[in-house]
Amino acid sequence: MVLVVVFGVALLVAVLLSGLAARTVLSTSFLFLVGGALVSDGFLGLIHITPDSEIVSVTADLALFAVLFTDGMHVSFAKLRANWRNPARALGLGMPLAFVFMALVTHFLVSLDWTTSFLVGAVLAPTDPVFASAIVGRKEVPAKLRELLNVESGVNDGLALPVVLLLIAAAGPVAGHANEASFGKIALELLLGLVFGVVLPLLVNGLVRFRLLGAEPKLQPLLPLATGIILYATCHLTHANPYLAAFSAGAVLAAVSPEAKEAFEPLGEALAELAKFAALLVFGALLTPALFGDLSFGGYVAVVLAIVLIRPASLLISLVGTRFNRREKLTAAWFGPKGFASVVYGLLVLQSGIPQAEEAYTLIAVCIAFSIIAHSSTDVPIAHMFDVEDLVGILDDDDHDRAPAAEQGARTERPTGGP
Repeated sequence: MVLVVVFGVALLVAVLLSGLAARTVLSTSFLFLVGGALVSDGFLGLIHITPDSEIVSVTADLALFAVLFTDGMHVSFAKLRANWRNPARALGLGMPLAFVFMALVTHFLVSLDWTTSFLVGAVLAPTDPVFASAIVGRKEVPAKLRELLNVESGVNDGLALPVVLLLIAAAGPVAGHANEASFGKIALELLLGLVFGVVLPLLVNGLVRFRLLGAEPKLQPLLPLATGIILYATCHLTHANPYLAAFSAGAVLAAVSPEAKEAFEPLGEALAELAKFAALLVFGALLTPALFGDLSFGGYVAVVLAIVLIRPASLLISLVGTRFNRREKLTAAWFGPKGFASVVYGLLVLQSGIPQAEEAYTLIAVCIAFSIIAHSSTDVPIAHMFDVEDLVGILDDDDHDRAPAAEQGARTERPTGGP
């Protein structure tokens, strides 16, 4: 019950400060992270949570599912068909590069064995723009940039999971016989997740169109919610991949029933925010002084490199030759926050019992904490930068070279009022 009180107080403070946070570098995500750390054993000792506590895995799992379900609803298949190359570059080239570079840094700076180093790279490869919501949720940010970050984050969680599970099997004491069986099992879980994520929304949409069935307007927001609940439970009962299912279900539901998406959006965003805040509070409780003290100097160097060099360099390489201008490329490269997927996968590593599980988890947890602070405190200023430059008609050199004269004239004639 103490945890519930702490969550309520943190939520009240976050709501009261949300207006200020929307205009400054203050982040509501950071408030919950710090709040969880303050009430943990490392400081006030009001709550006792350890990495093997069930509440940790449950809240992180629910938060990731909720966020991916709502993120999927923002995907437009029409736009994706027209602009699939950029997300494909980020996923097919940028993500593997970040995975390999992080593994190399981990091996040489933290002295983990090669298998565990690649495991750390796989855990930290997925990105989560829920911690950069001012970028993917603001209309002043170019649509193609928001689409890139949103699709990349929604898909890369499911792509990283099989690699994480295979590397855990390879790092364990029975790795010699586990790989082939694990590969078939993981492939089945991914396939089931995709099938459930596509079929269930189609089935629900078909039921709604029966003459005797249909939702009242005031209950219509609950239809996607019911779909999500059934999907979440079904995935866990059948061991299907819930994250791939959540993202695909959100996208399919938005495509076949735009009215359901519109009705559910306010409720869905609020529920996703609540789940995110609860998971952040619980994760923050794990960030004790002892955890930070266990990480070596080389580990801290690896964390800094992961945030300021590895992700940016990997994505910039993948975006070479695209139509993004310099400012958009740098923004996309910077916003590679580590989020709930990495939390969930990091807990899988810790609970796996592999020889260097604790060392790997410590590096992963500190990297996630640093990433949340860095990215959630820079999203608003960068979003405002796009807004200001758009309003006054400022274009960088790449834009001037690329934009036709008519387009440049149209931009300078835009009204200078706010959106």
